[in-house]
Amino acid sequence: MESVGTILDGWEKDGIGFVRFELPDMHGISRSKTIPIAHAADYAERGLNMYGGVSVLDSRSDVVPGTLYHEEVGYGDQLLFPDPNSAAVVPWADRTARLICDARWYDGTPLAATPRHVFRRAVEKAREMGFEPLMGSEFEFYLLTADTHEPLFEGYQIFNTVRNDYVPTIRRIVEEMPKVGVDVITANCEYAGSQWEINFAPGRGLAGPDQAFTFKNGVKEIAKQDGYLATFMSKPFAASAGSGCHTHLSLLHADSGENAFADEGDPDGMNDTCRSFIAGLLTYARAIDAVIAPTVNCLRRRRRHTFSPTNVSWGHEDRSALVRVKGGSPASKHIEYRAPSALSNPYLVGAVLIQAGLRGVEDKLSAPEPSKPGIPAEEDDALEKLPLDLAESLDVLEAEPATRDFFGDEFITAYTRMRRYELSRLADHVSDWERTEYLELF
Repeated sequence: MESVGTILDGWEKDGIGFVRFELPDMHGISRSKTIPIAHAADYAERGLNMYGGVSVLDSRSDVVPGTLYHEEVGYGDQLLFPDPNSAAVVPWADRTARLICDARWYDGTPLAATPRHVFRRAVEKAREMGFEPLMGSEFEFYLLTADTHEPLFEGYQIFNTVRNDYVPTIRRIVEEMPKVGVDVITANCEYAGSQWEINFAPGRGLAGPDQAFTFKNGVKEIAKQDGYLATFMSKPFAASAGSGCHTHLSLLHADSGENAFADEGDPDGMNDTCRSFIAGLLTYARAIDAVIAPTVNCLRRRRRHTFSPTNVSWGHEDRSALVRVKGGSPASKHIEYRAPSALSNPYLVGAVLIQAGLRGVEDKLSAPEPSKPGIPAEEDDALEKLPLDLAESLDVLEAEPATRDFFGDEFITAYTRMRRYELSRLADHVSDWERTEYLELF
């Protein structure tokens, strides 16, 4: 691994003039400062100061009381320290490179609620057990007009070749992402008009969510440059398809790099580790749902017959199940968790899936029977339902002792208070529906 100093020297020789120090916040949004490269090495060594509460701002960037990083620390600064493994030149920004950072207080204590720290905990847990996580994210998103936020075209057009490259922005994303380390493997228009899905190769350890973070924020930046709004909002239009983020996950043996879910002699090509991992995901599915579907809008896509799971279930190649087992050969065997919304935070989603699955492996949990061929899991009314209310999800997250092991107390406090604050703002909001329904009549 190169040092940050060596990387910066190379960039300066290559004509890079600016370096972004980026911090992923609680929503997976990039919060950053741009540093002239002549000053970047100094900040990398001693830490770049940034307001300490940035990570726990709510979705409107409100300072939420009780989230631990605001009034509790006198509204003080944190220090950002760049991870050299995240170094990349940003091809869509003029003479600019970036470094993703980890956050510490001035005394060296990490900000334990920050998403990258939460994911590191999960990776460390996996490595203690002899595994290395491999994670991939499949994002759906809409491209809309920048001024009116309208779709570029209507109708159901999935895989329509003319729509795949409907605007040059899509091809630009496909061409520029590999230059920043995001290895694009497929691109197509999705089910709804003006909706796309662009997939990229999975990454080991922190590279998995780092690539997802880079992709989402890069897509929004490229779209803005081209005069569009790219949105990963789960359900921007009531009558159109929602945007999800199917999350693919497997464990590799840390020593050999071989798939730890595979069994050549098993009829399904999967071993007991894989089955126990699935059992862990199912056991804690409701308790972790508040980070899988973190906003009220996310739950609007949770409907049957939309390929969005509605119950706690698993199956082989079952698109209606919460956990779908994939892989044509044992060597490629992995799970696809189908509940995450496109606006969910990849660091938090990855962290909690790894932690919940590993708990299943530790406890040697047994998975129930999978869905039966020809009978989608969503049709089984005997299965426990996933939450449809964010307040309920937050209550379950907070009450489950295991989630404090997965995330740490600091995260649970900061996250639940922030999300409940958003819900309080929603409760105070007077909607267009209310005005239409009541204004003239009464």
